[in-house]
Amino acid sequence: MPANDLNPLPLVALLARVGPARERLREALAQAGATVVLEEDPNSVDAETLGGVDAGAVLIALEPAVEDALERLDPVLASPELTVIFDEAELAARREGWEAQRWARHLVAKLHGHQDVLPPGSEQEGLLQPEPGLPQTPAERHADAPLEFHVREAFDAAADVPTDGLYTPPEAYSEPMSLEEALAAMQATPAAAPASVPPPVPVDAPAAPRAPLGDHSSWSLVDEDTVAPPAVPAAPASAPPVNDAFDTPSLSLVELEPEVAPDGSAPGAVLVLAGIGGPDALRRLLAALPAGLATPVLVYMRLDGGRYGNLVKQMARVSALPVLLAESDQPVLAGNAYILPDDVGVAVRNRGLHFTADAQGIQVAALPPAHSAVVLLSGSDVAVLDDVLSLAVAGAWVAGQTGDGCYDPVAANAVVAAGMAAGDPPQLAAAIAERWGVSE
Repeated sequence: MPANDLNPLPLVALLARVGPARERLREALAQAGATVVLEEDPNSVDAETLGGVDAGAVLIALEPAVEDALERLDPVLASPELTVIFDEAELAARREGWEAQRWARHLVAKLHGHQDVLPPGSEQEGLLQPEPGLPQTPAERHADAPLEFHVREAFDAAADVPTDGLYTPPEAYSEPMSLEEALAAMQATPAAAPASVPPPVPVDAPAAPRAPLGDHSSWSLVDEDTVAPPAVPAAPASAPPVNDAFDTPSLSLVELEPEVAPDGSAPGAVLVLAGIGGPDALRRLLAALPAGLATPVLVYMRLDGGRYGNLVKQMARVSALPVLLAESDQPVLAGNAYILPDDVGVAVRNRGLHFTADAQGIQVAALPPAHSAVVLLSGSDVAVLDDVLSLAVAGAWVAGQTGDGCYDPVAANAVVAAGMAAGDPPQLAAAIAERWGVSE
């Protein structure tokens, strides 16, 4: 019996404005086999109505026009018993054909809480099937036999191999000697004295007369006959005595530079960039990160209208890390996830990261490469690729999202093609946790 039959889909409430996005999401729920108990515009439904339909999941089409309504419905949406699924209205409106079928499979997986997004029938791909073909030849049957077996077989068949009548070996041809025979032949032949060695000088031969002292032609730098012992310079009378003992009280250790700045700010951070299709990928990434992560996570995803406070609330529902809105002149602390507005950047102050007011927003080049990382999720801006790859060359860890959930993979694929790390959001979260660890 399929797992889906054992685990029926929860009742679903669809919150979307009237239009193509709402129609596509309704079709996706029908394809998934879900029962829709409420279909309303978020701007016209109240929290009491939404909470009274006893829905187990809520599917919301995100767009700037419903941000205020979602904030009003937050008391109901924040319920831990409710599964909240967000989809971008613009993306849902143009989803058709194969993309729509794939989204329906992903929707079923989200409603069931598993990762099986393959189409029906694919679970049989791993079964063994009989394959046509000829039986194995003797050579194939003996392919794993030891070398001695093949050598003995070749020796037995050597006499039956026909010889080449056109080839006549030379008269001086002889079989090559073995190494033992060659060594024995070398030992049997007395070694001749090399011609360049001069004959030995008799012991009683008269010594050559020395040239007088004034004959400069016989002087040399090295006296070949006798070597005078080196002269030992006399120690001065006033030289202090040598003390072999170390003066340990005067020794001191060099103070190492601390990894955390005096104000507690972190030396680096993990910057997560996203765009189209990013809310779902970002939600999966933050949901997989452990509490107490030993590095801060900075999130930048451009939103129309700048409703970053609502994004903080949405991500706080799934994240084990505290999700905060970044504010200028504040330290960047490890163990937190920060949502970056359009006018907030970072800078290093006193060995630690701090948020700064920056009209251009976050600058990738401002991150310290040795302690930082950049993760490009679906929809990341391709304009930052040069800065991201330059940061990677300087020592930063860089990764790109892959998989079916990456709807706009241009920037992510570029860093993966450059040799950076790759994976879906949970895999990237596991790599981040393994690299930075968890603070005690």
